[in-house]
Amino acid sequence: MVDGSKVLSSPINPLAGFQPLNDADWPTDVMRLRDGFAGQLNVYRVMAHNPALLAAWETLRNHVVRENALPLDRLELVILRAGYRANAEYEWAHHVVRGRAAGLSDERIRAAAQPRLADDLSGDQLMLRAVDELVDEGMLSPAAIAALMAEFGQRGVLDLIATVGMYKTLAFILLSFATPIDDDIGEALAHRPL
Repeated sequence: MVDGSKVLSSPINPLAGFQPLNDADWPTDVMRLRDGFAGQLNVYRVMAHNPALLAAWETLRNHVVRENALPLDRLELVILRAGYRANAEYEWAHHVVRGRAAGLSDERIRAAAQPRLADDLSGDQLMLRAVDELVDEGMLSPAAIAALMAEFGQRGVLDLIATVGMYKTLAFILLSFATPIDDDIGEALAHRPL
């Protein structure tokens, strides 16, 4: 008879079930996504453990990444700040590389990782402070909304909020399952560190 009060002698690794899926284990019902955005990144290979979630994620991801009302350099700053605030090394590394491709200088990228920001609601500081407000307060202040509206309109304000929410969710996945940085990103940063 098994004694249920005894602890198992060999620990179970809960992360083992959430490693990035390889091509051979990819779910057939989201096979079309494997050859697109989802097959390219470890975070989506982890998400593929739940094919329905990955399929639903596609629409939001496409909007945030491809149809965002924010200019690409500002969008990358928002994502970098969200990754920094979440301590998500994976997000940070990926968006250092993507930020550079979007035209961000290393100085602008480093500014996204400053622990304290200026009380300025213009330029890059507006984007970084907006992320901090969402992370710290769960909402944008009226002053931030007014400044964002003046620069990006209603769509830009809503896209910024959705972007922070999406990347916060990705950070939850990345951190919970210790998702490894993709090899090409690691190589790019080894070749050209920040």
